[in-house]
Amino acid sequence: MTFSISRWRDTLPLSLRPYAESAPLAALLLGISSGFPYAMIGATLTTRLAQDGITKRTVTAFSLAFLVYNFKFLWAPLVDQARLPLLGRFGQRVSWLWLASALVAAATIFLGLVTPADGLPLMAFAAIALGAAGATFDIVIDAYRIELLSPEQLGVGSGMSQYGWRIGSVTAGSLALLVAADAGWALAYGLCALLVLPAAAVGLLMGEPLRRRAPIIAKGFSQTVAAVFGPLAEFFRRRGALLVLLFVLLHKIGDTLANLTLRLLLNDLQFTNDEIAKYDVGFGFIAYLIGIFIGGILYARLGLKRSVLIALVLMAVSNLSFAALAAIGHSPWFLAFTIGFENIASGIGGVVIVAYLSALCSLNFTATQFALLSAAASIVGRVLTGSTAGAMIEAFGYVEFYVLTTLIALPGVFLFAWMWRAGLIDSSIADNERANAESAGPNQSA
Repeated sequence: MTFSISRWRDTLPLSLRPYAESAPLAALLLGISSGFPYAMIGATLTTRLAQDGITKRTVTAFSLAFLVYNFKFLWAPLVDQARLPLLGRFGQRVSWLWLASALVAAATIFLGLVTPADGLPLMAFAAIALGAAGATFDIVIDAYRIELLSPEQLGVGSGMSQYGWRIGSVTAGSLALLVAADAGWALAYGLCALLVLPAAAVGLLMGEPLRRRAPIIAKGFSQTVAAVFGPLAEFFRRRGALLVLLFVLLHKIGDTLANLTLRLLLNDLQFTNDEIAKYDVGFGFIAYLIGIFIGGILYARLGLKRSVLIALVLMAVSNLSFAALAAIGHSPWFLAFTIGFENIASGIGGVVIVAYLSALCSLNFTATQFALLSAAASIVGRVLTGSTAGAMIEAFGYVEFYVLTTLIALPGVFLFAWMWRAGLIDSSIADNERANAESAGPNQSA
């Protein structure tokens, strides 16, 4: 595989060759599999429940299933440490990748078989089960990607991962809508479950990541405690760690609130499934790809700090387009503009912010630390969406709600700008690079 990719890459223009290396291509495939569970318990389930006449408060409460993703750092040490029986002989990351793939496929099929007629508690359980399986899948995929990419590939690899994530989520979202219209939700979810295959194939073709550090196997209570809390303690010993975590908590609140309620707005504005598939899924996919491309250029030309700040501003301002759409009403053309603006901003942010979070992760605790950072990035927004978003929309309307999400996004923008000015962005990354260099050598996994 490496030889054939190398020959093909040599025929490409120099500017495109980094994207055709085996590690970024693997990141693309991993992203495809990572993206689709989110769509199954996000926009797709929201549309499914809204069309069944479930109230807004209840529909938005289902977004609490995403909270499982926000607590994934609690069992991420298990993925870092525990060796699986039988599958473990294929490698720590590969064995967990295959197990998580099987769990996600099974949970997706289960959610498709459950209907509101079976009772909302059972549907909630099925959504949470898929959330838990998807969160475990993300733990393994994120660790595999970070360890597979070399430091100079982080920008390109993060972009390819975001391309893949969007391909997976869009494929699942559009396939589910189109198949469900004619054949029902059970078959739609069953077909989407096949999207675990790209990640499983990466494990087969690429094997264990070369940069993975050999895990320290916990023996005894004290060592088990150290294995669980050691990765977190290492992160919080760095300069400005609490402010970094505060930024991660704040920066995505407005974006999460806006995106997890969009399908409710589209349903109330009487957009059809075909229109949603065309604009929110299809056109949004193209816009997201454009955003990822722009994000890669910004990262390469402006560096991490400037590109992250630009992304934060765009992501905050893009929520105003949701408010404008709510005020205008059923307008396919303005829906296209709204989806385009939002997805370009999200695409840029997906590249540069993921690259920033990846640069903060120690290679000794990749799964745990990235799980902590990525989970923290959306936990507040998901709690607010599940607990109050539906009630707020019913109380004072969509326009005011989306203006509020824009204001909520601003503290994250200002905090990052202050951290940049204070030198905390550079110091936190430098601390991690120094720790990685010091731990290299004897701990390097073959």
